[in-house]
Amino acid sequence: MKENPIETARNIYLIGIGGTGMSGLAKLLLKLGKNVYGSDKNPSPAVVELVKKGAMVYSSHSAGNIKGSLDVVVYSHAIFSDNPEYRRALECNIPMLTYPEAVGLVMEGKRGIAVAGTHGKTTTSSLVVSILKASGCSPSFLLGGEIRNLGNSGAGDNDFLVVEACEYKRSFHNYMPEIAIVTNIEKDHLDYYRDIREIKFAFGKFLNNVSSKGAVIYCSDDRNTVEVVKKLKGKRVFSYGIDSGDLKAKNIQFFSDFTMYECFARGKKAGIIKSRAQGFHNVLNSLAAISCGQCLGLPFPSIRDGLENFSGVHRRCEVMGKAGGITVIDDYGHHPTEISFTLKSVKEMHPGSRLIVVFQPHQYSRTRILLKDFAKSFYLADKIVVPDIYFVRDSIMEKKLVNAQMLVDKIRSNGREALYLPTFQEIIEYLSEVVRQGDVVLTIGAGPVDAVARGLLERLVKRHGAD
Repeated sequence: MKENPIETARNIYLIGIGGTGMSGLAKLLLKLGKNVYGSDKNPSPAVVELVKKGAMVYSSHSAGNIKGSLDVVVYSHAIFSDNPEYRRALECNIPMLTYPEAVGLVMEGKRGIAVAGTHGKTTTSSLVVSILKASGCSPSFLLGGEIRNLGNSGAGDNDFLVVEACEYKRSFHNYMPEIAIVTNIEKDHLDYYRDIREIKFAFGKFLNNVSSKGAVIYCSDDRNTVEVVKKLKGKRVFSYGIDSGDLKAKNIQFFSDFTMYECFARGKKAGIIKSRAQGFHNVLNSLAAISCGQCLGLPFPSIRDGLENFSGVHRRCEVMGKAGGITVIDDYGHHPTEISFTLKSVKEMHPGSRLIVVFQPHQYSRTRILLKDFAKSFYLADKIVVPDIYFVRDSIMEKKLVNAQMLVDKIRSNGREALYLPTFQEIIEYLSEVVRQGDVVLTIGAGPVDAVARGLLERLVKRHGAD
């Protein structure tokens, strides 16, 4: 059997240890009794917490930080080959692992639960964590977003490890979980994948990594996912959905601060579910988490309690505040389908309100390739404001092929009112003038567009006082 370098290592160094994923991995390594070292230019709360737990963290990237006593060096996709620590580790012939490789190796000693899909990974994996905790378990978890009052990661006391399994650069192929959940499969990360066919093939390979004693949980309402699962052989599968599936939601009702539905397992009513996660997409996410709980043999009352007590995820339809009768909401959605679902949820929560959306596109390549889909996704918005596109992972050439004004023009051609304002400050000034009592303002995007929500809310509170 091939040796696990994480298991045998004593001294492990993480380049960029303060990042969302890397800091969580560092917590797990410390829990495993490893000596953890690392570097990060940003003295963030995550770094401060790691130092308190016993990690040695340097405040700059330097070749001198890499010692011959290190057994393994871990780096994220954000670290490039010109990094001095990366270069020094190569020179010293120290074994090197990417972040997904390291997580996969940690998972080998755990009962892994990996949540994959184009949308819904963070909420679904957070719900799974909440259910496990309500069932008396103490899971470890590595998430892409922050669960309120828990954060984005945790090092638990039992063998469960819940992770988001990202398909970008086929990162999820490093995971061999006991349970894999696929929420949906759509066109995304097209700066890396050629087309949906290649994406589906990558998901199929990931699902084939599931252990023979484990289970594949999938949304049977999603055509692409069904096509992938049909090709699996020798795997235990469990489906969920609103229109189909082994687990189904019926009589769904939306209220101002929660959603309620009847849960049926293979035609038999299991019970009534109440959750603060709003919208049909979050009904599906909760069904995925329930399915996971049932596959693990957890009692339904504990599953129900985990959903009802779920505190939510930051930047997932998060109400930032209210002032002057105006509600300000922020969301992380950055794909056309996510935007459509979020706008529908907001409309369900605030029927009759004027909806003003501030959307910051994330990546020039994604915006260019999905331009028509993005333009159509705002059909429920009354007014859309678009700042400059958030520049990440793209080439300068890609940046020349599309701009925010082009998206605004497309939105207008679909009959919606849209405006391009380059900077957040300009948008805050504009919104301060046009919002009125009863409006809902939604900021949405994977970049720092939540700064608009905070800036606008600050002005409204000064003007009207908090509601």
